[in-house]
Amino acid sequence: MSEPRKPAAFRVDPEPVKAPRHEGETARKPRAVARSQVAVVVPAEIDVFEAGEDEAREPPPAIGPRRRSRLGATFLAALGALVSLGVGLWTDRLIRDLFERAEWLGWVATAAAAIAVLTLIVILGRELAALMRLASVEKIRLRALDAIARDDAKAARNVVAELTALVSGKPETAAGRRAVADLKGEIIDGANLVRLAEAEILVPLDAEAKVLILDAAKRVSIVTAVSPRALVDVAYVVFEAGRLIRRLAELYGGRPGTLGFFRLARDVLAHLAVTGSLAAGDSLVQQLVGHGLAARLSAKLGEGVVNGMMTARIGIAAMETARPLPFSAVKRPGVSDFLSALTTFATRKESGENASQN
Repeated sequence: MSEPRKPAAFRVDPEPVKAPRHEGETARKPRAVARSQVAVVVPAEIDVFEAGEDEAREPPPAIGPRRRSRLGATFLAALGALVSLGVGLWTDRLIRDLFERAEWLGWVATAAAAIAVLTLIVILGRELAALMRLASVEKIRLRALDAIARDDAKAARNVVAELTALVSGKPETAAGRRAVADLKGEIIDGANLVRLAEAEILVPLDAEAKVLILDAAKRVSIVTAVSPRALVDVAYVVFEAGRLIRRLAELYGGRPGTLGFFRLARDVLAHLAVTGSLAAGDSLVQQLVGHGLAARLSAKLGEGVVNGMMTARIGIAAMETARPLPFSAVKRPGVSDFLSALTTFATRKESGENASQN
């Protein structure tokens, strides 16, 4: 066995300080590094000091959204005030002239003016009520989206209550409203409560909306197939689309007036522009060819079917715009849902015409 080593003392010389790599650069002094600091490995070609300067710079100021000019609204308001004053002065002068000519004519003109003013007030009241109904439908839809995103039970109950009040006059929703009322206390999650209301209350209305869209598409396909002019086709498609938008709004409880209809039509066009559903491009042609429609139909009737599918696209966009709840529990209808029925209808129509000619 080897003998144990005796203790000995050793001298450790300190490491020499390295010279700076560049001229004018002072050597860094040794410093203690806290344990909380984290070492970061940086490639040699990156200068950490320059990177620190970039990070210390102030961020650029945020650019707010561009404000819309109010010049157009101011011009229309001033022009409307001038026209109203002109009509009022003309009516006053007319009534005064009639009183000078004959007193009974003056009183008849006064009564007619009063009836016209009262009628105008009633019309404006109805238009404002229609606009408020459309606004309430939009608010319900936005609150439903928020309740589903946050899974807020209280917000979901408020949405269900507003939806029930909106469609309370629809007899086809009576069974769904009773089912939701019976199960409302048993559902805790807000998102599931909104989906339950959609599945129970809006499904019957969705079925009727699909029937309205399909009927409008059939009428457009037939009329545009037999019309001799392209201008007639465009006019009838616009007419049928407008009537379809109004009917869908009434179905879901909106009941738009004249001003409300224009606003709803604008929202539908905006929805089509955002989703890109307005253009019947290669996808629609591929669907038609995939169903064998191009080989079974004549060119004119095939053009009518394309116009009918365009009407169906507009109807789907109007359905989403007028619907008080978003499509969450129920699948959103697509063009393919109407393509088979419209193809069958067009094929039968073509077969009937050929049989009548033979």
